Amino acid sequence: MKLSMTVHALLPWPDAARRGAFERWIGPLAARHRIELDTLAPASADASFRRYLRVQAGGATNGSFVIMDAPPAREDVRPFIKVAQLAEAAGLNTPRVVEADVGQGFLLLSDLGRRPYLDALRAATPAEADRLMRDALQALVRWQSAVPWVDLPRHDQARIEDELALFPEWCVKREFGIEWNAAQQAAWQRLVKLLAASALAEPVVAVHADFMPRNLMVCEPGRPGVLDFQDALAGALSYDLASLLRDAFISWSEAQEIDWAVRYWELARRAGLAVPADFADLWRAHEWMGLQRHLRVMGVFCRLKHRDGKPHYAADLPRFFDYATRVALRYAPLSPLLRLLEPMSGKMVGSGFTF
Repeated sequence: MKLSMTVHALLPWPDAARRGAFERWIGPLAARHRIELDTLAPASADASFRRYLRVQAGGATNGSFVIMDAPPAREDVRPFIKVAQLAEAAGLNTPRVVEADVGQGFLLLSDLGRRPYLDALRAATPAEADRLMRDALQALVRWQSAVPWVDLPRHDQARIEDELALFPEWCVKREFGIEWNAAQQAAWQRLVKLLAASALAEPVVAVHADFMPRNLMVCEPGRPGVLDFQDALAGALSYDLASLLRDAFISWSEAQEIDWAVRYWELARRAGLAVPADFADLWRAHEWMGLQRHLRVMGVFCRLKHRDGKPHYAADLPRFFDYATRVALRYAPLSPLLRLLEPMSGKMVGSGFTF
């Protein structure tokens, strides 16, 4: 069965070979799942080389499927399949893998709907936003308490240092054209060691690694859909909490953030997770983990701009500089970061308070 020229026009392919491989794969599935090939359309794309397509189908529970197109030269779908199975077994609302061609990088997935959390939160009243975020916190605690972490890659010292190295390479040097001197490089390396030590001192859980509103879907009440978990790790308890509450694309007041963090702390304790007995200790770990993540993501976003031709990600850099400056002002051991950030952020950060 061939796709129509109209659909081809709506779905650009990197090359004819990839398009041909897709047609040969999807054709036999169409009859099996009553897929309506003429409804095939873009669903979304992300910061990787994957893209997602949506297609209507009489054989789908919700009337449609999502197709992952992950070129095998760039992406490996096996981690997605593995974590999808772990998450489904844990009772989470995640896409189910209906069909898979691992060698060619094509997956047919159940569809969790069309309303991302990010869109819903941006349009929500304060009460609606609170309900959505409470649902997300419950899903996070289920992820941490029910998804086994023992077989996941470890977020260890070497990985943390590699991730943080993206900041000086792509943000400092490539985006801003700044070359650090020996003293600045030494100060940076001391900060890296501090942040890594903080992360590695935390209890280990399954980490989604991008548990943020952009990767959550509004589904039935109390059961948000969870997407893009293929980079899951075994790592620090506070990692996903920081991802959710200090997001790349939406910000909250500190009072609201603390309220949700307290609610997470209470939920996690009831679930038997090894959260600190004192909430203040969780909050500090959350802030330091957030800083570690934000420095990494600033490097990633600048790499997306300069290497991958996706400049729109760099538009959110001011949000990250604000997050990072706030945390560096608050904790004395992190204060050397202020002098490194100031030439880029343009902020006057010569005074502040410390814990």
